[in-house]
Amino acid sequence: MRFSHLVLALFLAVAVAVSAGHSADRPNVVLFLVDDMGWMDSSVYGSKYYETPNMERLAKQSMRFTDAYAVPLCSPTRATILTGQYSARHRITSASGHQPAAPPDASPYPAKGKPQQRFLYAASKNYLDPGLVTLAEVLRDAGYRTGHFGKWHLGLMPEHWPETQGFETTWHCAPDPGPPSYFSPYDVAAEGRPTGQHHVGNITDGPDGEYITDRLTDEALKFIDAHRDEPFFLNLWQYGVHGPWGHKEAYTAEFAKKTDPRGFQRNPIMASMLKSVDESLGRVLDKLDSLGLTENTLFIFFSDNGGNTHSNTPDDTKLANIKPGHPKYEFLNDWRKWAGPEPPTNNAPLREGKGRIYEGGQRVPLMVRWPGKIAPDTANDTVVGAIDLYPTVLDALGLEKPAGQIVDGLSILPLLRQTGGLDRKAYFTWFPHLIPAVSVRAGDWKLIRRFEPHPSYPEIRELYNLKDDLGETHNLAAKMPDKVVELDALIDGFIADTGALAPKPNPVFSETTAAATRAPEFGLVARMCAMTVVDGALRVEVDGRAPFLGTAQVRHSGPIVLKLRLKAPAGGAAKVQWKTAGQDDFPQQGQVAEYTLLSQPGWQEISVELPVAGDPTQLVRLYFPPGKSILEIESIRYFAKGADQPFREWNFGATKP
Repeated sequence: MRFSHLVLALFLAVAVAVSAGHSADRPNVVLFLVDDMGWMDSSVYGSKYYETPNMERLAKQSMRFTDAYAVPLCSPTRATILTGQYSARHRITSASGHQPAAPPDASPYPAKGKPQQRFLYAASKNYLDPGLVTLAEVLRDAGYRTGHFGKWHLGLMPEHWPETQGFETTWHCAPDPGPPSYFSPYDVAAEGRPTGQHHVGNITDGPDGEYITDRLTDEALKFIDAHRDEPFFLNLWQYGVHGPWGHKEAYTAEFAKKTDPRGFQRNPIMASMLKSVDESLGRVLDKLDSLGLTENTLFIFFSDNGGNTHSNTPDDTKLANIKPGHPKYEFLNDWRKWAGPEPPTNNAPLREGKGRIYEGGQRVPLMVRWPGKIAPDTANDTVVGAIDLYPTVLDALGLEKPAGQIVDGLSILPLLRQTGGLDRKAYFTWFPHLIPAVSVRAGDWKLIRRFEPHPSYPEIRELYNLKDDLGETHNLAAKMPDKVVELDALIDGFIADTGALAPKPNPVFSETTAAATRAPEFGLVARMCAMTVVDGALRVEVDGRAPFLGTAQVRHSGPIVLKLRLKAPAGGAAKVQWKTAGQDDFPQQGQVAEYTLLSQPGWQEISVELPVAGDPTQLVRLYFPPGKSILEIESIRYFAKGADQPFREWNFGATKP
């Protein structure tokens, strides 16, 4: 061999060795994020209905966290993952990333609210601030190849897409609270295609009928193949199991035959979609195995919020007026065929779900695998969350946090390696939307602080011991005022530290109008409507998709007949709903009696039977047709079935009850 060839051979050998050693010191990172997957939505965490064998496979190779937290809606969690900041700090606080961005100098607060509104609430940012250094940007600048595949929901316009936030390879679309469709053609912008709303991005159609969960996985696997010989960060954010709930009917038909022995989960569409997500996970794990990359890959499995327990139920009044010809009509027929009245999932034993600050809305699955570094098939009950993923990845890769950027999270690497704990006193969730509140988790204790009473949640502070009461059924705030004061102080410190945009007084607030809306003298609470007594009738100004009058003064343990005398010129479909003393919340099905208001100018008499059985009623809601209208109610009377005299009556033309 000539000397020059020998030198070249030795150089190449050294280069390969150095490259291999360098690669071993720079593990790949895969973040597999599921949309709307609840804490109980896998066999790993206790479901007896959903079938998730690949999640079980991953769990046996991972550390599984039992007390991991997201924000109750998707966009805030996604922004937190990429920045390591609480949503109160980065100010994406709601799932509004598909909406146009407000001007940079616009106030987040409206100038004023309705007279009955005591506070003004700040709007969420609709995009991830380009001035923040994302996890992808740190890794890209450290020599990693970065790829984002799937849902983004952190900015509608191209200047806020993942391509501008550190991701070199992308496959996504916008607007994207959910995918445009689960089946190809995906309704992307294309010349000559008739559609009501095109979607943009770089998503492309596949063969007709191709399932987006499968296609998304195909694109992610191509990225792994392309960068098998260099460190990469794969950000795989599944569209499943978010609406519009496209599903493979062959899978769905099998789950429709199945029964949950726990008696909680029974939606075959959701089970079908989870099976497809689980298959995607299995394909990614298989690809890493086949390329010999498993040992050198930090793999994180997470969800963006708790399971959806409210969509497409009988109580979803948005769907009440959908008729043939409406874009959602066929979808609803499909839902009713397979799922009937079932919500997407059930998070029991956790309370409520997505969009709520209870455990069902923010406690999520988290599994982390790193062979040789993390002991397999282990569990950890330390309180951790979305803010911790950013510093954990940087710590694992030996990278510094960006100078000048506050990172609220802590590296959980000591937990993963079982070398230590976390020096953190409390974990916070800031959620000033829907039912506005903030919560703190400190040890076994959780305090929820609402900014103002709500008809369904009248208590400003709720204190729970989650070790003894995982379902958050016993509010201990009145019994333990010292603990409330202690945790309240932590919340005050959190708000001050993060600069959270707390509610501001409404300059046109009217106590008189608010009192009329609440009408405490009548024992009635109004939602999405305002009440005043005028000329012997209760004038109800309806403005919303689910307006109702609620009361806790109708207590009866048998069938009830409700009789109304009212004027309702607009007419429409309405209902009465109740919960009993033995129930923590209004049930997702049953305990609803429907009625119809005629569209006529004069008085009408309405009689509605409520088939109450078992425990006595505790709360009753009298719903009106959604939209904007004005009703006049002369009387509301509740009778025991067969009785001649009401046991509870409101007669607005007489002396107040």
